[in-house]
Amino acid sequence: MSTSRKKLSQIPGPQSHERTRRDHSSEKAEDYVEAVDDILSHKDECRVVDLAAFFGVSHVTVTRIVSRLVGEDLLQTEPYRPIRLTAKGKRLAVESRKRHQIVQDFLLAIGVDAATAAHDAEGIEHHVSPKTLAKLAKLTKELNA
Repeated sequence: MSTSRKKLSQIPGPQSHERTRRDHSSEKAEDYVEAVDDILSHKDECRVVDLAAFFGVSHVTVTRIVSRLVGEDLLQTEPYRPIRLTAKGKRLAVESRKRHQIVQDFLLAIGVDAATAAHDAEGIEHHVSPKTLAKLAKLTKELNA
C-alpha cells in the first residue's frame, strides 16, 4: 500500500458524518445565542432588527430562526417585544464563546494573523470535539509559556 493511501481505519465512518450533520444543525443556535448575548452586553435590549443587521440577513430570516430557538427554549420573546436569552440559552452562549476563544487563541499561538484567526475560529468552534478542544487549550498554554 502506498503511503498516500489511507488505511481503512483512517477513513471517517457514518458516525463521523452524523456528528458533522449534528454540528451543522446547532451552528445557527450557537451563533444566534452568542449574538443576542453580545448585543445585550452593549445595549439594553435585542430586537429582530439588531440581529438582522448583525448577521446581514433579512428580518424574515431572523424571525424564522428566533421562532425555532424559542421552541428550543434558548430564547424568549413576544410580538413587538425584545429578545431575551433563557438560562439554557445563556449557558449555550457562554460555552460557544469559550470554544471560540480557545480555538482563536490556539490559531494566534501558531502564528495565524488576528483577522484570519478570528474568521477561522468562527467556523472551527462548531465542529471541534471536547477532546480536541482540551488538547488545543493545553498546547496553547505550552506555546505561550
